[in-house]
Amino acid sequence: MSKEPAISIKNLTKRYAPPKGAKGADAEGKLALNDVSFDVPQGSIFGLLGPNGAGKSTLINTLAGLVNKTSGTANIWGFDIDHQRRNASRAIGIVPQEIVFDPFFTPYEVLENHSGFYGIPAGKRRSEELLEAVRLADKRDAYARTLSGGMKRRLLVAKAMVHSPPILVLDEPTAGVDVELRRQLWELVTSLNNDGVTVVLTTHYLEEAEELCDRIAIINHGELIANKPTRELVDMAREKIVAVTVENDLTAAPAHDAFTKVELAGPRGVEVTYDKDKLNAGQVLAILQGQGLTIEDVTTREADLEDVFVSLTGTGN
Repeated sequence: MSKEPAISIKNLTKRYAPPKGAKGADAEGKLALNDVSFDVPQGSIFGLLGPNGAGKSTLINTLAGLVNKTSGTANIWGFDIDHQRRNASRAIGIVPQEIVFDPFFTPYEVLENHSGFYGIPAGKRRSEELLEAVRLADKRDAYARTLSGGMKRRLLVAKAMVHSPPILVLDEPTAGVDVELRRQLWELVTSLNNDGVTVVLTTHYLEEAEELCDRIAIINHGELIANKPTRELVDMAREKIVAVTVENDLTAAPAHDAFTKVELAGPRGVEVTYDKDKLNAGQVLAILQGQGLTIEDVTTREADLEDVFVSLTGTGN
């Protein structure tokens, strides 16, 4: 038998109450989630993508118990968030976008205090182990306010894991951080996933999601518009680009009915966009040569997740 999903969301809807005195369309309130349904497979790294204001944070906050849904159901590790809230909460760890903890506590104290909130006896707490895992053991007794931004991010991951949840949710964990810190965070997340933790992440870095995630759901205007394995989602982008450099300066872009789009790129460069289900790169080059162009250099670019995202949502990230 297949495993039960780590998270199962069915027909989840959230409409916020309208502002006092609102009239017209505003009187109905904001529909942040509209009949959203999807499952997060156990053991996966699951990406949740969407433009700003799409409903991602509302969905995560609903799972965390910070937002009350209007209708629908959500189960975390088999526990209903309405009727089994305590068990559901113990099955999930949330790493928020904001860095939130008392700056006058040490990393060890932060983890010890948070363990106490979950009722974990002193002898069963994992504070030392978690500090080792996130490479903060040498900062055990430093004030949290003295930590670098990257160290604080890693401490948030450790804080979310004090109760050993089987599911870890990261909300924009690498927003505004440098490339090296992003690499360190994803090494940590990948290590946790290799140990069996199911990871759900939201990110604005599409190349990051494409590299890390097994499956991706895309939300736009509160509605689920895609939910597919990452490779299958990328394959939805049928366009491919061939960029060529020709021998002589071009006075106009070459045209052909089989091309989706043609753009000049400098005096001797041209980029041809085509549907890879209808043409291949060799046929594109043959058409260009048939129009009298002598080609000196060729590069191609495959479709990626950003192409799909823009196609589905009508916006870039």
